[in-house]
Order: sequence, then structure tokens, then C-alpha cells
Amino acid sequence: MGSEVTLNLSHWLYLASVVVIIVTMIFRANVVVPAVIGTFLVVTSLTGNPVNGFIGIFSASFVAARELFNIFLVITFMTALLSALKATGADVLMVKPFQKVMRGGLSSYIVIAVVTYLFSLFFWPTPAVPLVSAVLLPAAIAAGLPPLTGAMVIAIAGQGMALSSDYIIGVAPGISAKAAGAAVSAQAVADKALVLSLITGVVALVLAYLFTRKSICKPDPALLEEWQSRAGDGGLGQVERAGTFDKAEMAHSAEAPEEDVPAASRARAHLKKCARTFAVVTPLAFLGVILVLVLPSVYPSLPALRGGDAAGLVGGVGFVLMMLACLMFVGPRRMLDLCPDYMTDGFVFAFKAMGSVLPIAGFFFLGTSDATAQILGIAADKAPSLLFELIAAGQHYIPNNTFMMSFGELVVGMVTGIDGSGFSGLPLTGSLAGAIGPVIGMDPATLAAIGQMGAIWTGGGTLIAWSSLIAVAGFARVSVLDLVRGLTLPVLAALAVSTMYASIWMV
Repeated sequence: MGSEVTLNLSHWLYLASVVVIIVTMIFRANVVVPAVIGTFLVVTSLTGNPVNGFIGIFSASFVAARELFNIFLVITFMTALLSALKATGADVLMVKPFQKVMRGGLSSYIVIAVVTYLFSLFFWPTPAVPLVSAVLLPAAIAAGLPPLTGAMVIAIAGQGMALSSDYIIGVAPGISAKAAGAAVSAQAVADKALVLSLITGVVALVLAYLFTRKSICKPDPALLEEWQSRAGDGGLGQVERAGTFDKAEMAHSAEAPEEDVPAASRARAHLKKCARTFAVVTPLAFLGVILVLVLPSVYPSLPALRGGDAAGLVGGVGFVLMMLACLMFVGPRRMLDLCPDYMTDGFVFAFKAMGSVLPIAGFFFLGTSDATAQILGIAADKAPSLLFELIAAGQHYIPNNTFMMSFGELVVGMVTGIDGSGFSGLPLTGSLAGAIGPVIGMDPATLAAIGQMGAIWTGGGTLIAWSSLIAVAGFARVSVLDLVRGLTLPVLAALAVSTMYASIWMV
């Protein structure tokens, strides 16, 4: 088959651009500029016209945006919902009940892992980390859990296990599946990634606990005082100042006309009612979403959601919950203004988090004929499939061994995660999975999920000090380098175990 494929300049430019992008990632630099330059060179080579090359820069990003915009909307809606929950205090109430079972180091370890995982699965680790750190981590430290161990479990459960599968919001599997080609569905990648993320996460959590269990102490309030003192006044000064300010406001209210006091009391009571209501309604609503997603696989007679319907369901439910929370919180008139504000904030967050992925994805989409046809504006049967043709031409050099290729895909994913993003490498790992999978007789969805594990566990915030792991270390008041050293062996061992499992049982 390799002799039937004739490689030309565009193939070699595409391959050279991929190499440059990988090297750029190794040097911890952003790869948007190399991806844009690569797009220009490849499109110019394909069309023979540099004007088309400039147009291709725009067209590639536009095609990527069109393919991935549903992902941006889901992030937007879920971020808007979280903003509404924060305004009422419902987000804290959803977490607080878990404090009651944190009686010792082990129970605290398990509770933080479970809560961080669940919260990150629905809202991503970005808002989950400060919430867990503010509400649960102090209680865990007082119960005897060392701050470094607490930071490790937050990173593993949130930025590793939850983010690497991204099963509910579906950003990561959506990008991986789009890059792998039309034959690979986002749901298939998500299902495989969920299994691999759970294996990786459980193994990493067990190893991290075994490695740090000797440092766990008996419950003692002095442990919390010592931890708080690490940041100067440990934030206590801010708390005291906030308390003094609140007391001053209360005194001011007491001096105010008597009729204002009942009004303020009613407002506080109403706010508590909103918080309690949505602290219950929100988890129940998403439990219903999970049942709708899972039950068709258990009972095949039930209709299953297809394509982007799963992400649409999550986003739609999130948006309705946000509207209801605003309606109950501020009333129908102010809700009309507040909902668009929350949505705008959600869009800003979505594009800050994912905007740089578009030109990168646009370049790697040039590796498939369907996307190339859209970028160049030609018929699909006339469009080249650069990456697939490169694989076909060199397939006799590729070892027909699922074990080796699985670990090769993992390493590629880990290399792409070196930039500290975790998502920028998914177009590459997805494209490789779609091209190599059929050649070695392995399910491309499995290969894409393996690459996704490597990219996100590395760059998403467990192995790279310049990633969002900095935030975890900051909230836990530990050295980020100590945190990386503590996580390296458990995470690498866990990734090896899950990849071996995939190469044997998920081919």
C-alpha cells in the first residue's frame, strides 16, 4: 500500500511543521505561531498560490471554530451557571456537608478526592480547586492531612482524573474525535477516556496515599494554625478585616431606621433559601443528565443521544438552571439583565481557555481530507489527506504492535502537554490515532483516548510546574516543585498501568 502513495512537497511541509510544533512544545513555548506558519506553507503548496495561503490561515481557524463551537457553548453555559450558583452561595453549600465526615487523614483524603472529582467533572478544575481549597482543605489539614498530600489529591482527582476524561462537558473528547476523522465519534472517545481516566486516577491516588501515609498526623487544630501562618497572617488578617467590616455594617444598620432591619433580614433569608434550593436542585438535575446518557448503554431499547446531543443536553440544562437561579435570586426584571452578563463572562472564559486551540486545530485538520476540502473550498474526493497519506506511505516502518503504538501515542500526548495547556496537543494525538489505528488494527477511539490521557495528565496540571498546578500549590501553600516531585512517580506509574490495560483489553 505504501508504494501506491506518492508524497509531494505539501506532505513534507506538513510533516516538517508537525516536527517544529512538537519541538516548540518541548521548549515550553506556545505553538500558535508555528501552526499558523505551517498552515500558510501547506495551503500555499497545495494550491500553488500564496494568496490562498493567507486565506487558508483564516479558513483553517474558521473551520476549526465551526467544528468546535459547540464545545465553547458548553463551557459558556456551565461557567454562567457556576457564576449564578456562586452569587447565591449554593456552590459552597453543595460541598460543606462533606466536612462532617472528615474525621481523620484517610477519610479527608477520600472526601477531597471524591468532591474534587465530581465538581471538576461538571465545572472543570478551574473553579473546583479554589472551592475545595477554601472549604474542605482547611478541615482536612485540621484532621491530620498534610498540605502537600492535600494538594496532590486535588491535582490528581481534578486536573488529572476529571479533566482527562472530561466526560460531562466533553471538550477534550470532542477535539480528539474531530481530529481523528468522521469515523470516530466523540462519545466513543469519551467512553474510552472515562475508563482510562478512572484506572489512572485510582492507581495514582492509591500510590500517592501509600507514599505519603507516614506524614499523616492525628487530628489537631494546631495543624491548621501552623498551615495558616505560612502566608504571613495566613489570610487571617483578611478574614478579620472582613469580619470587622461586616460588624461595622451591622452597627450601621442598627443605627438606621428601624424599618430597614426587617428588609435586610428578609433579603438574607431569601438568599439562604435560594442557596439551599439550588444546592439540592443542581446535583439532582445533573444526576438526571447522567442517567439519560448512561441508561441507553444499559438498556439498548432506550433512545441514545447522538453526535453533539450529549454536550447540548449538558449545556441546555446548565443554562436553564442558571436562568432559574437568577429568577429566584433577583426576580424576573433583573434576571433579564443578569443572565446575559453571566453568559458574556462565560464566553470570555471559554475563549481565554480554548481560543488558542483554534489555529492549532486548524493546522492539524489539514491532515484529513474532509476538513481540507472545507478549508480549500473543494470537493471532498479531490482533497488530499496529508497525515493519512504520510502514514500509508511509511506504514512498513510502523511496528504492527498495539502495545508499542499505545505507549508511542502516550509519549506523543505527554510531549504535547509540556506546554502546560493539555488541550493544544489533542488535535495532533487525535489525528495520529485516526491515521495509525486502522494500520495496526487498533480502535482509533482507544488510541485517541490514550493520547488524551498523556496530554492532559501532563499539561492539564499534574506533572508540569508551569501549568495550572501552580494554582493548586498556591491554594495549598506548598512549593509547586515539591508538588511536582510528589506527583511524578504516582502519575507516571498510573499512566503506564492504564496504557497497558488499553493495549490489551481495549484494542
